[in-house]
Amino acid sequence: RFGTDGWRGVIAADFTFAAVRLVAAAIARQVQATAVTGPRPTVLVGYDTRFLSREFAEAAARVLSGQGLQVRLAGTFLATPLLSYGVVQAGAEGGVMITASHNPPRYNGIKFKSRHGGSASVEFTRGVEREIQALEASGAGALPESDEALPEFDPRPAHRIRMKELADLPRIAAAPLEIFVDPMYGSGQGYLSGILRALRLRVTELHAEVNPAFGGQPPEPLYRHLGDLTRAVTHHPYSGPGTLRVGLAFDGDADRLAAIDEQGRYVNSHQIFALLLKHLFTHRGMTGRVVKAFSSGQMVDKLADAYGLPLTITPIGFKYIAEEMLKRDVLIGGEESGGVAICGHIPERDATLAALLLLEYVATDGKPLGALYADLEKEIGPHRYERVDVPLASPEAAEALVRSVREDPPDAIKGVKVVRVEDVDGVKLHGADGSWLLLRQSGTEPLLRVYAEGPSEERVADLLKWGIRRAKRAEG
Repeated sequence: RFGTDGWRGVIAADFTFAAVRLVAAAIARQVQATAVTGPRPTVLVGYDTRFLSREFAEAAARVLSGQGLQVRLAGTFLATPLLSYGVVQAGAEGGVMITASHNPPRYNGIKFKSRHGGSASVEFTRGVEREIQALEASGAGALPESDEALPEFDPRPAHRIRMKELADLPRIAAAPLEIFVDPMYGSGQGYLSGILRALRLRVTELHAEVNPAFGGQPPEPLYRHLGDLTRAVTHHPYSGPGTLRVGLAFDGDADRLAAIDEQGRYVNSHQIFALLLKHLFTHRGMTGRVVKAFSSGQMVDKLADAYGLPLTITPIGFKYIAEEMLKRDVLIGGEESGGVAICGHIPERDATLAALLLLEYVATDGKPLGALYADLEKEIGPHRYERVDVPLASPEAAEALVRSVREDPPDAIKGVKVVRVEDVDGVKLHGADGSWLLLRQSGTEPLLRVYAEGPSEERVADLLKWGIRRAKRAEG
């Protein structure tokens, strides 16, 4: 299945060179059918640091070229947002990215970015699926491949210029910052740290080498995966009074961000989203629509209401946020998994820009990141959030569980009455105390995702336990 965030599979099981060539041919046909940039549209091809990503990218690029497209291949691994920005800068018809983002190391995948730099539309991806089916039905053998040298591209210089335009780098440079960056062995390594070192800031980068095993864990910046970063922030030799320490972590293709504050506390995606919204509104005087995914926390709802900003809630998947950014005056859009998009840039999550704006906020207020979040909680109240992934036998099992809860929701969970049920994406149970529990099937793995938000860690734990028990009971 080629969805709006592409296709992912287990390397050598279903993600094979033959499958990559087939998908590349289908993408080429769909690009040619929908192109607006001329009879020989250009497609850029990028890749991350996963096992065989460069080789998969070359295989895809040669098939794309063999199908009649003009193709340019990245000279080195790069972050997905840089490919997206490169597509826009080059006036290309789209971009193919070989990455499985935050999935475990055994996975790889293909994303397609449209000409505006955002996720492909549903119509485009359905077209790719039809082309895949047509190619399979025709029994197509060896697909035409170009054996010519593939020209290379490098979007980093233009992207760095854009970062200087969108973030106040002189203000960041003037602050007593000490920054710790963890790219988690992914394709963000060396990039943000290079921008910050050029400002003569104190920067320590962890896990900044290619390691296709990702240190034995998924390159997903969840707190349980950031032990090294947390220890670095809290145990690094003291730099003197007034130093503002911040830890920043990217996922495998550097489109998602998490942070560690000066006391080693995890700053999750919901908190970062809310902090950036507050900074843009209060310090920069920026306004516009706020767009969030269905699984995101309620902090941004409260801030949007307090600031008089319109709020749109979308199904889960960044493509829905991108669609809103293309048709409305959107200030900021964000999702639960850590992706944030800012007005004036591409309609796509970009962790480098989000990190720079977060540092800009710290530099502007002159307070540690933890103090900024404490100020935010004084304004809107405490919010605790957690997500647990429960492995199930199959995607169908997760779908059946969600359907059963939707059709027969509980009256209460741990003594708190369920007052509302939503089914925009999965099933969401709202409690009378303002808490909520969301159950939904993962779009990329055989998992049930269990999300919970509440006013206390105890309430969140109760909600998660209920969701996990329900999942295990369904499995028998």
